[in-house]
Amino acid sequence: MEYRFELALCAALESPDRVVARQLGAGVETPGTRIVDVCLLRAGPNFDDRAAIAAERIPDPAIEAAVGPGEAVPVAEAFDLPPDRAAAVVDRAVEVGYLERERRDGRPAVRATARYPDDWVDEMVAVENKPDLGRPGDLEAQLRYDAALGLFDRVVLATASYVTRAHLNRIPEAVGVWRFDPETGEREVVREARPLDPDAPGVEIRDERPSRTDVALVDPAAKARKRRRIAERAYGKGWRPDPPACAHGEATADGRPRCAEFGRVVDPGRECGSGCPAFEPADPPDAARERLRDERTAWVAAPDGDGPRRQSGLSRFL
Repeated sequence: MEYRFELALCAALESPDRVVARQLGAGVETPGTRIVDVCLLRAGPNFDDRAAIAAERIPDPAIEAAVGPGEAVPVAEAFDLPPDRAAAVVDRAVEVGYLERERRDGRPAVRATARYPDDWVDEMVAVENKPDLGRPGDLEAQLRYDAALGLFDRVVLATASYVTRAHLNRIPEAVGVWRFDPETGEREVVREARPLDPDAPGVEIRDERPSRTDVALVDPAAKARKRRRIAERAYGKGWRPDPPACAHGEATADGRPRCAEFGRVVDPGRECGSGCPAFEPADPPDAARERLRDERTAWVAAPDGDGPRRQSGLSRFL
């Protein structure tokens, strides 16, 4: 249920001035501690400059390297990495179009094809999905983590349940609440999210026990670095999974994986394959994922086409 809820929400949140992605790591000092269900990026003033570089994720070490679009820099000087790791980063950055290779004094060198833009993301919103509030799991701890860290500009809980005052009292006041119907796509704002402060130091909760809570202090520079990494991951990844590689596999009009045999959206990674009695191996259908994403969001599938094509920041999240 939660998987289908999440995909329906992602489809409903798509808009020409935002990017939607799902299942992104949001731990800073302890990577892997927190996975955000849905991340929304609202286009900032320099979004078109970022979109013009590459449709794929640009490797973080390439962005952080001492290299720009000016004079080529020897790879050994540009990257503070082991040689094999630096070579792998360069290969990928060249492949996506952010770096180009040269030789300088007989040594391999690189230069950036464009200056990496600041402020290409105006707002970053984390959405935690919990369709059934009667089975909250670790919901309260996850939302306390997000509110204390302040990595995102806003944090929202999305649910299909009727939201009571008791529910609202159990989660941080800064967290907004949406009631979402995955069948109709209708979304009601039960409580507005309060702005957090990504530019301020944050507190990352590492472990909570009845008598003790272990935390790590996170400085603004570390948060800014993590935000850029999340933004790059979100831009390159999107939210649409591969459709089922089965004769019964198909895709909905908005690109969600669907099984014709069972007549519903499915999770191909968990529900499809040899464990399914109706499974018949076949090439996966064409879900037109890139076309849909290009048409429905701020992401640009062909950045070397006609150049900037959108005016960014036209609307706010509801």
